[in-house]
Amino acid sequence: MVRDIVTDVIFLKQKSMAADESDLSIAQDLLETLKANADRCVGMAANMIGESKTIAAVLAGKEYLVLINPVITEKSGKVYETEEGCLSLTGKRPVKRHSVVTVEFYDMKFKKKKRTFRNFDAQIVQHEIDHFDGILI
Repeated sequence: MVRDIVTDVIFLKQKSMAADESDLSIAQDLLETLKANADRCVGMAANMIGESKTIAAVLAGKEYLVLINPVITEKSGKVYETEEGCLSLTGKRPVKRHSVVTVEFYDMKFKKKKRTFRNFDAQIVQHEIDHFDGILI
């Protein structure tokens, strides 16, 4: 189900809780909401649809991925400055991002995965993981 986008900064700044298999419907809703906003968005965290769970949906290259309980396990030493926007906020803001991150996560079948993201895909993943800690751009 496509859900409304949360813009309440107080809610968005709350720390998210780990997800479990009972939260797969949230993951599905998040993915559907991301796809419905594909013209203006490449990643979403569950808190953006009103759920304080550590679930993200991203468009990495041409592939949609759901990352459940993602954890960055490695970061490149190279950091760059850029600007990002967010559907939950207005405008763009400057940020610093690592150019490469390796992430461990669970997929929609709750199977553990490990994947390395580079450049813009790494930027998207870092932005969404920041949401889990209530970090907004």
